[in-house]
Amino acid sequence: MWICATCGVERDEPLPVLCPVCDDERQYVVEDGQRWVTLDVLESSGQRITMHENEPGLFGLRTEPKVGIGQTAQLVVTAAGSLLWDPPGYVDDVTVEAILGEGPVLAIAASHPHMFGVQVEWSRRLGGVAVLVAEADREWLGRDDPAIRTWSGTATITDGLILHQTGGHFPGSAVAHWAAGAEGRGVLLTGDSVFPNPDRRSVAFMRSYPNHIPLSGAVALRLAEQLNQLEFDRMYGNFNNVIAADAKAVLRESAIRHSAWARGDYDHLT
Repeated sequence: MWICATCGVERDEPLPVLCPVCDDERQYVVEDGQRWVTLDVLESSGQRITMHENEPGLFGLRTEPKVGIGQTAQLVVTAAGSLLWDPPGYVDDVTVEAILGEGPVLAIAASHPHMFGVQVEWSRRLGGVAVLVAEADREWLGRDDPAIRTWSGTATITDGLILHQTGGHFPGSAVAHWAAGAEGRGVLLTGDSVFPNPDRRSVAFMRSYPNHIPLSGAVALRLAEQLNQLEFDRMYGNFNNVIAADAKAVLRESAIRHSAWARGDYDHLT
């Protein structure tokens, strides 16, 4: 099993000349060319994962130094078991033990293919748990396994913890809705279709972040309308970027702003 050094997504042999996930307008191949690494190489270099509590029942996992894109995975812990969301591009036994110390893992899922990480390897280390992949994005899998389960529309992990397909950044892009989060007000775990901005009071809607390709205003409004049906007050992005409160209102207002700029309403300011 190999890992793309740029995006951190696992792939079986035979290896392509370029990582398909990176050789796409949403991502990029680095200037010095394609490079593949292995878990053994990363481990021998001192790679590690840190795990910290974001709030009761929610832990962030981050690779240090970063592997690939360097997303922060989220572990949602419920009484029935946990969900590993946006798994990192590295796994070690120390972190596996820490995760299992919080209870059984019910499933692994990613918001979109850039966040697949080494999801199959995580599954194997965690006992063969299901890896949930949106059917619309199955073509981006670099490694197949009996643990992979495809889904569309919604997928229930357990009561109060449900995946929702939104599309946008990828056709199968998804969010995870955790009803018990934020002291019962609800938490939304998002990916790049809905991205909490550095100002912590707005979100972005992009097809590509590194290459600055926006989603249309119509898509931004559609995403906001769909997610408005869910109850949530807090939002975590895939880099632990957080809208701490009033996230539903922030989402709605950001979509209106995005649409207005895309439509040309504010061209007089340019």
